[in-house]
Amino acid sequence: MADERFDVVVVGAGPAGAAAALTAARGGLKVALIERGEYPGAKNTFGGVLYRKQIEQIIPEFWKTAPLERTIVEQRLWLLAKESTVSVSFRDDRFMDPPNCWTGQRSKFDQWFAAQAEAAGAVPLYETGVTDVVIEDGKVVGVVTDRDDGELRANVVIIADGVNSLLGKRLRAHREWQPDQVSLAVKEVIALPKEKIQDRFNLDKNEGCTIELVGETMGMAGLGFLYTNTDTLSLGVGVMVSDLKRLKIKPYEVLNGLKQHPMVKRLIDGGEVKEYAGHLIPEGGFTAMPPLAGDGWMICGDAAQMVNAVHREGTNLAVESGRLAGEAAISAHTTGDYSVGSLEQYSKAVRKSIIHKDLKKYKGLHGLLSFPDSDKLFGQLPQAVNDALFDFLSVDGAPKRDKQKLAFRKLEGVAGGRMDLVRMALKGWRAMNG
Repeated sequence: MADERFDVVVVGAGPAGAAAALTAARGGLKVALIERGEYPGAKNTFGGVLYRKQIEQIIPEFWKTAPLERTIVEQRLWLLAKESTVSVSFRDDRFMDPPNCWTGQRSKFDQWFAAQAEAAGAVPLYETGVTDVVIEDGKVVGVVTDRDDGELRANVVIIADGVNSLLGKRLRAHREWQPDQVSLAVKEVIALPKEKIQDRFNLDKNEGCTIELVGETMGMAGLGFLYTNTDTLSLGVGVMVSDLKRLKIKPYEVLNGLKQHPMVKRLIDGGEVKEYAGHLIPEGGFTAMPPLAGDGWMICGDAAQMVNAVHREGTNLAVESGRLAGEAAISAHTTGDYSVGSLEQYSKAVRKSIIHKDLKKYKGLHGLLSFPDSDKLFGQLPQAVNDALFDFLSVDGAPKRDKQKLAFRKLEGVAGGRMDLVRMALKGWRAMNG
């Protein structure tokens, strides 16, 4: 392919790259889809939730053919203490029709999604590493691969090569991510009979449940998750790299701790671990997003820090950004202008989308993820809430007024005093509201 030229080269066949390749190919462009793994999804891992809206915009009623697991009808939030949990749950059968989201396995879904791009005309180049971009007169005009024929020329390069984006660094779209801008997630896939999952999680047929876990991360900023698949469970935890470095803790130690928690242990009891994987997740959010376009290139998905850490949304934002990048490539092809001035329409489209709006809403969150706030929010506070409720709900002859005072004193103790508790609450409110 040394002499072959493409309209678009997409680097990375994850959700962002596949969405970009599919959109551009459907628009009549000649597209190459490059993936360093043996197949799309071979090197990808995530908690396991796929949202309908953004994928449906590209492939209507995709759920009829896509390899999905369970349709999520219930979402739970657990505040974990050492031996207990405070649970908040919402369940609604309206999430079944139309579905809001599903659990899924990236190794299956990514292959299916990339196959849709191939069917639209994108040329798959798998087991191919991209080592550099080709720059002429200050403009990106292709990529350098590790194949024998080396360079691949294109009018536009769409960068979707994940959180460790080599090309993003090469173009100086962003610097090396700092330890407080990424978390390290580890996950196990645990096999259980389908009927046992349905019984333990109070589910019927293909219904699914997600549980987000706050607390018991050894005082580090991070969240755990337990998701129901068809006949497996996805159990994992992601914690900030800065905290792992500070405390010299291995992420699997945190996961093993969660597995031994009595509330989690009873749900996974008797299961057999089938897979173990680790993956970096961008957590810098709004303030860490790099420039999204330049002369001859665009960047999307995890490579551009497009992850909503509060709602654990990343795949849907990746798909949205890929679609918008593909549309911008089609427009640039129409005019023959691939300069930053032309491709900035992609940046403008992102700013008008849910990606920019949601990340901006939570732009202050990053300030709460650093020590000592992280220790309070993810360690001391969940324990204090559990202890306060234990005392308040215990019928032991003590007056309820005294129990209420004791509960508040436990919460105040985390912050350092009543006014400090108010200040901590206000700081959290501002962080969650832009």
